[in-house]
Amino acid sequence: MKHILHQFLLCIPVFSLLCLSACNHGSGRTLEVAYVSGVQAILRDHVAAVYEKAGVVKNGERVEVLDHDRRFVKVRTSTGVTGWVEQRYLVGQDVFDQIQKLTADNLNDAVQAQGTTRNDTNLHVEPGRDTEHLYQILSGEKLSLLKRGTAEKAGATAPPPRSASRSDGDKKGNSPQNKKRAEPPKPVPAADVPEPHAPATAAPATAAPAAPAPLKEDWWLVRDSHNRVGWVLARMVDLDVPLDVAQYAEGQRIVAFFALNEVPDGDKKVAQYLTVLTEPKDGLPFDFNQIRVFTWNVRKHRYETAYRERMEGVLPVTVSQENFDKEGVLPVFILRAQDDQGNVTERKYKLNTPIVRRVLAPGEAPQRSSPKRAPRRKR
Repeated sequence: MKHILHQFLLCIPVFSLLCLSACNHGSGRTLEVAYVSGVQAILRDHVAAVYEKAGVVKNGERVEVLDHDRRFVKVRTSTGVTGWVEQRYLVGQDVFDQIQKLTADNLNDAVQAQGTTRNDTNLHVEPGRDTEHLYQILSGEKLSLLKRGTAEKAGATAPPPRSASRSDGDKKGNSPQNKKRAEPPKPVPAADVPEPHAPATAAPATAAPAAPAPLKEDWWLVRDSHNRVGWVLARMVDLDVPLDVAQYAEGQRIVAFFALNEVPDGDKKVAQYLTVLTEPKDGLPFDFNQIRVFTWNVRKHRYETAYRERMEGVLPVTVSQENFDKEGVLPVFILRAQDDQGNVTERKYKLNTPIVRRVLAPGEAPQRSSPKRAPRRKR
């Protein structure tokens, strides 16, 4: 009897711990930290088809995870409100840390252009529609564009190249008129008919079609109005290029623009611009393939093309000022040209209105085929 009583007394603490653990399941113990990636989400009082609204959490808000139940998570907000929210509206601490790292790593990057979001869009940790994202940027928000990147568009392929044009003979033979005029086939001489036991000639093998290339999209690394840095889909951003300059893009896509300096014109000052352009399509292996400098003609009160050059290059472009002794302090800009092997070299230029010239580094030889200054024509 004493032995049974002793065993019972030993089981009481174990039983109490099990009960305490069951009672504490999903109570106040924090399992992890999460962040709200949706615009906002409703907190439910419990997981069921019919529920009461316990509260609301908004984009970027930090919450403590208390429990999991299939696709729902029980969270506690910074104000102490608890409730259940769908898992798809939350991301983990690792995503938040990646955004923080992007922000710190690109804190002093040169801004390549200013832009405005055309729709609500997400701030991703990497280029790509399927990559993690945390913050949502609202339509009409101002952004600073820092770097360009590319990513494959899931489930999309580039259109196949056009097949080689058919020969004139094929085109003529397939035309409706020639089909009507086609003569009936001549009978084959008996001597040319193969014997029944002769093996048939195999048809020439056709080349297998090339695998479709994945379709790529352009992305921008941006800094938003809250100084958060991340990647957004390029087509969601419109560059704030001054209209007086943007109208001369000639069908090309402006990827960056810079005010080099200002010149007085009466009672106002007018900026002179460097624009960096590329072809109007995504996924190119370079960031730009031409530059143009627009200077202001004070006498005629209009922009004119002072300089243009074609080259394949990559961002960033840097703009500053430098003292050139007799010429004084002039605006300079540095481009990063890229050759076919991917090697990048810097080229420096100076603007002494309205002339743009290369600034050669010590020991650098001038290029044989130096670009010519564009003719000054009326705009």
